[in-house]
Amino acid sequence: MADITNPENGGDLQSQIEEVEALSSIYGDEWCVIDEASRIFCIKISNNMEEPKLTACLQIILPLDYPSAAPPIYQINAAWLRGPERAKLANSLEDLYVEHAGESILYLWVEKVREFLVEKSQSSETVDQPEKVNMTTEEEVDDDMQDLRNLKLNTENAHLFMDHADDEEIPPIKHGNTITDRRSTFQPHLAPVVTPRQVKMVLEKLYENKKIASATHNIYAYRIYCKDKHIFLQDCEDDGETASGGRLLHLLQILDVRNVMVVVSRWYGGILLGPDRFKHINNCARNILVEEGYTASTDEATKSGGKTKRPKSKKSK
Repeated sequence: MADITNPENGGDLQSQIEEVEALSSIYGDEWCVIDEASRIFCIKISNNMEEPKLTACLQIILPLDYPSAAPPIYQINAAWLRGPERAKLANSLEDLYVEHAGESILYLWVEKVREFLVEKSQSSETVDQPEKVNMTTEEEVDDDMQDLRNLKLNTENAHLFMDHADDEEIPPIKHGNTITDRRSTFQPHLAPVVTPRQVKMVLEKLYENKKIASATHNIYAYRIYCKDKHIFLQDCEDDGETASGGRLLHLLQILDVRNVMVVVSRWYGGILLGPDRFKHINNCARNILVEEGYTASTDEATKSGGKTKRPKSKKSK
């Protein structure tokens, strides 16, 4: 990692200090310093309306070469923010960055999120208690101040997430068998991925399917192995099913699979499943990983002494 005192980063560091001071002054208690040394911050954003009240938490990591050469790494936490809407908001933030490349961008991002909240609250799609729209009420959590465990991106690798190659193909997507329990249905989807750009492409392709887009939750996790640096790029998303993304990523880590993305769609049937929902999500994911040859089945693992097979190299079909 580059030395923060490196003269090449001096201008960026000074810009960051000035930007953070300005944002703290503008937003007051809404602006929160999570880890100043690691340049991690968050801000609680609302639509400034009494009813309906919409809020979102924007969590940010500032890379050493921001703003001159790299964008902030961010995550938006809001239980009501569904897949297509999340993608729309993310695209608008990325467009702002491209338009203002090399400039301090956080204020524009915060106000863009606020603008999105206002538009959402004024739309006909707004319903009562919007902050619980995308939850199945099985677990009440403070969605605005979730911890930063999902921000697993190393700031050194931020440039890898700005890969906008137009000639990159959408990876083949496999759809697994469903599991149904008490009217809730779970279905896994799997795609081989070797770049974060492909992760985004897979999500966009899945959301073109109206049935998948209508799912109550689309939970996903991925792991990409970078051979040249001997590190993993990995991340996950709950999509309102609290803690499910982290559990799914943990499963991928335990199985030591790589260069793969797993999405589990859940259509909520109106009956609370409690902890069983996590079991079904992980079972769906494991089943499709076995079917596609990324890991051994339980029986095969037992016969080989309890060790999971190394993930197979997937050939293009």
